[in-house]
Amino acid sequence: MKVFRGLPNAQARAPCALTIGNFDGVHIGHQALLARVRGAATELGIEAAVMTFEPHPREFFAQRAGDLSKAPQRIANLRDKLQSLDDAGIDRVVVEHFSAQFAALTPQEFTQKVLVDGLHVKWLMVGDDFCYGARRAGDVAMLQEAGREYGFHVETLPTVMNGSTRISSSAVRLALAAGDFPLATQLLGHPYAISGHVIHGQKLGRTLGFPTLNLRVAHRPALSGVFIVQVHGLASQALPAVASLGVRPTVDDSGRVLLEVHLFNFNQSCYGKLVRVEFLQKLRDEEKYDDLPTLTAAIERDSNQARAYFEQRSGAITATDRI
Repeated sequence: MKVFRGLPNAQARAPCALTIGNFDGVHIGHQALLARVRGAATELGIEAAVMTFEPHPREFFAQRAGDLSKAPQRIANLRDKLQSLDDAGIDRVVVEHFSAQFAALTPQEFTQKVLVDGLHVKWLMVGDDFCYGARRAGDVAMLQEAGREYGFHVETLPTVMNGSTRISSSAVRLALAAGDFPLATQLLGHPYAISGHVIHGQKLGRTLGFPTLNLRVAHRPALSGVFIVQVHGLASQALPAVASLGVRPTVDDSGRVLLEVHLFNFNQSCYGKLVRVEFLQKLRDEEKYDDLPTLTAAIERDSNQARAYFEQRSGAITATDRI
């Protein structure tokens, strides 16, 4: 899969079947849309393409207004989003920098400069509530009229439902915030995980007797707290662990979000390695403690709960194998 930061240059432009969106989490509704794009591209003999945005448009406008509380919490980082798009069979992804200049494009300018001249769109699929251009002035009817003028076909995908619930990134965020990982798995089509490279931390966990591997989280995540997790990428099998995702209020007042993972029965150097942390169960919310001994006792309780979880699960698997 080819990834472009902004519109590709003239040599890299090729006719494509395109869809446009933020695709945060790439849930099963997104996957249905991407499958249709992939199918249309195959039928037409052109590339399947996605245009997405960084930062999220709502994040951009919240920052301009000086109120980041209105920015959506992120389900996935850019790496995980791109991996999901690759898994869906997309050939080309354009990560467009969402800026004041881009936001000011009229619907007509967006069509001409981005869709026609920039991406050579021949087939386009959007959600049935899609809006585009400055002040969201363009809608699906306007886009279909533009398609007739410029020679590209426009289709819409109806809302994908999970029973009586609309499948959306917002629904996934609510499930993650509540620690409802079975529902999140159902909406995403796979277990929820965060990937990243292991970085150096303050080494405080090692001092407290609970060494951790640390992953930087660039954006405000859709969940926080202490979790039972398993880590992929360090061994042939997933490794059991307990993790804290948040701002570490007891030991850090910077507000920086960090994912700290304490692996059980594993003592190898992990710095620089790419790992995937899969979330299994929430233990509790993040808390601020009065001192390090109190924090250490809380970490020990969390670790014991996580160990008990894995021992119980291992016993259940062994019993199933005997049947």
